[in-house]
Amino acid sequence: MAIIYKEEFETKLQERLSENNKWKEVCKVIYTNANTLHNPYLTDATVATGTRGTGYTSVAVATTDDTVVISDFKISAMHIDRADLAQKTFSDWMEIADNMAIKLNESIETAMLASHAQWTDFDNSAIGGAAGNITVSESNIDDIITGMQREIREANGDAVMERDGAFIIWRAADFEKVQKYAAAQGFSTADDVLKNGIKQGFRYLGVEHYSSNKHTAGHVFGGVKKAFTLGIVKSTYGLMTEVMNPVVSGAQISGVGLESRVDYKFKAFANMAPVLFDILVA
Repeated sequence: MAIIYKEEFETKLQERLSENNKWKEVCKVIYTNANTLHNPYLTDATVATGTRGTGYTSVAVATTDDTVVISDFKISAMHIDRADLAQKTFSDWMEIADNMAIKLNESIETAMLASHAQWTDFDNSAIGGAAGNITVSESNIDDIITGMQREIREANGDAVMERDGAFIIWRAADFEKVQKYAAAQGFSTADDVLKNGIKQGFRYLGVEHYSSNKHTAGHVFGGVKKAFTLGIVKSTYGLMTEVMNPVVSGAQISGVGLESRVDYKFKAFANMAPVLFDILVA
C-alpha cells in the first residue's frame, strides 16, 4: 500500500510543481542534468575612424565563457509511523504532497529574491531624488516603473525588453499602491481595476506587476523577463524517494519516510545583469 501511495504522491507533487509560479514567469528556466551552465559571448566589435591611404588596426575576436555550477538544493522530507500510514486516507496523502510542492516552490522564490546582489542597483536617485532607498508611494509608482524602463534602454536592453517584456515583483503593500494608482487614472483600465482589482501579472505602463512576501527586507526585484537564468536538475525535480524505517533523531523508527528535493542555481550572466534591477526600497 505504501508503494501505491508513493506513486500517487509523486504524481500530485509533480502536478503542483508544474504550475506557473513567479520565478517561472520572470526567469529563464533551464531543466538539465548538466553540472555547469555555459553562456559564452563575444566581445563587441570596435569601430575606428579611417584615413585614406593609411593602414588600419584589426582587433582579434575574443570569446568569454560565462558559467555557473548548479550546486544549491532545497529538500522537503517527512516521515510517518507505519500504523498512522495505514490509517491515513488518500486525501490526507494528497494534501501532504500538495503542501510539500508548495513549500518547495516557495523556497525557490525566496532564493530568487535573495539573489539581489547579482542585480544592478536602482535607488531613489534613479527617479530624480536624493541617493538612498525609495519610499514607495502612489505618487512615485509611475516614476519607478518608467525609470526602470529608461535604465533598461540606457543599457541597450530595449530590444530584449520588447521581445520578452519587463516586470516588477513588488511587496504586498507596494502592489496595493500600484492598484490604487491604476484605479485613479481614469479610462478603461481604471474602470476595470475598480471593478475587478488586479491579479498577479497585471500589465500596466508596459510592465507586468507581481507581488511577493518572500523579499529580503529593503529589496524589490524588476527588469527584463527571462534575463535571470535559473538552472534546475531535471532528474531530481519532482522525484519522490521513499525511505523504509528512516532514522529520526538518531534512532530508526518503524515507518516510512518521503523526501523530495530541487537542485538549482540562479545566475545573472554578465551580459544580462545591466537589465536586472535591485530596486532599493525603504
